[in-house]
Amino acid sequence: MMKTIYLNKENAENIKEICKQRYSKDSLVDNIEEKVREIILRVKKEGDKAILEFTEKFDGVKLSLSGILVDPEEWDRASQEVREDLLEVIKEAIERIKKYHINQKENSWFTTKERGIILGQIVNPIERVGLYVPGGKAVYPSSLIMAAVPAIIAGVKEVVVATPPSSNGKINPYLLSTAKELGISEIYKMGGAQAIAALVYGTETIKKVDKIVGPGNIFVTLAKKNIFGEVDIDMLAGPSEILIWADEKANPQYLACDLLSQAEHDVEASAILITTSSSLVDKVREEIENELKSLNRKEIIQEALEKKGKLIVAEDKELILDFINCFAPEHLELQVENPWQMLGAIRNVGALFIGAYAPEPLGDYWAGPNHILPTSGGARCFSPLSVGDFIKKSSLIFYDQENLRREGHKIASLAKLEGLEAHARSIEIRYSNE
Repeated sequence: MMKTIYLNKENAENIKEICKQRYSKDSLVDNIEEKVREIILRVKKEGDKAILEFTEKFDGVKLSLSGILVDPEEWDRASQEVREDLLEVIKEAIERIKKYHINQKENSWFTTKERGIILGQIVNPIERVGLYVPGGKAVYPSSLIMAAVPAIIAGVKEVVVATPPSSNGKINPYLLSTAKELGISEIYKMGGAQAIAALVYGTETIKKVDKIVGPGNIFVTLAKKNIFGEVDIDMLAGPSEILIWADEKANPQYLACDLLSQAEHDVEASAILITTSSSLVDKVREEIENELKSLNRKEIIQEALEKKGKLIVAEDKELILDFINCFAPEHLELQVENPWQMLGAIRNVGALFIGAYAPEPLGDYWAGPNHILPTSGGARCFSPLSVGDFIKKSSLIFYDQENLRREGHKIASLAKLEGLEAHARSIEIRYSNE
């Protein structure tokens, strides 16, 4: 089911090849991107009409024009359809995630360098943000929480949600109840590339946003790629992935369950174990086969493990660290002795889970850090979604006459060095005639 790879110094180039497998761009992706561009163009030109047609075509739901926005009746019905105990769990999750993210908040600052010079930075929230939440057959309140909480803490005034409707034309009541707890009241029944386009360009009923965040399928990701620059986006996230570094003392059943927890996301998900112990690999393979029998997403998991699942036996610790930093995983679990000693050598990772009792789903739902993370090697240069993604910074400069006179000739000389005489004149005119 899962491929076993033996990694040693002689075949260490396999590290790079395994990493590159996620970046291949085939004709299928090219074809999808062309379709995405067509969808975006139609929504840009036709607005609500295109949204309604695409919702019927892709989601199998025929909405009226007034049905794009969730109405008060549906909000009221949702509150009656949720279990109170589950709603309490959602509320606690929201509070835990808020407590973590509040530490990320940035404030404006000013400093006086010399008398008459004031420099600073002004921090303002982005005014209107669109959150994309996958939906349809599944429900992801956790994704809504993770996208919304940092925006709320940043002070975003208008937070709106786009999510595909289920087959009955409704939004899952738990998603609506979660939105209500977060203070979000503007939710649109639309998904896919068409939802991204509507948020970017606006329609007759949908006001355009300044930024779009949130995970989605390949249509959503490619749509975000194509509209970047019109608005800001969080990142281009691909299928979920987990990399586990374990030693011979790790619990094989824990490892198997953690690998399966990522493989059940999607047939393109990556679940990888790396270790120096061949015997551990054999035990984990056996546990995977045992656990798989009782799982409801067995077919998805099997396909994911066959396509991208790997059990890697490495010759030594140095090769493992090289692999980790090359792969730059979305999620990395360290189930080894003395994991804290490894932190200085691990540079590229989205979220790090340390020890046998910090499984990846703990981060998905409960611990506090954000689960919207860079994938496909993006951890080399991207960070988890944070409060900082929802603010914009403006620099501030104040000089008085005396300080400009003192430094003006230096500034003008730099401008002249670059051949920009008008720049130099703008400085010189303020002291040359005095």
